[in-house]
Amino acid sequence: MEQMKAAEGVTEELKARNQLAWVQHMNSIRSRAEEIIYAELVYA
Repeated sequence: MEQMKAAEGVTEELKARNQLAWVQHMNSIRSRAEEIIYAELVYA
């Protein structure tokens, strides 16, 4: 998730400036990370 945050520019500054956008980005990142993990667990 940390790598995805850095790649997409999701920072603490964004959190302070626009909390709703920050939450949306974080939810998206978490969902994608979970999908990657589930795919690795199921197909590995």
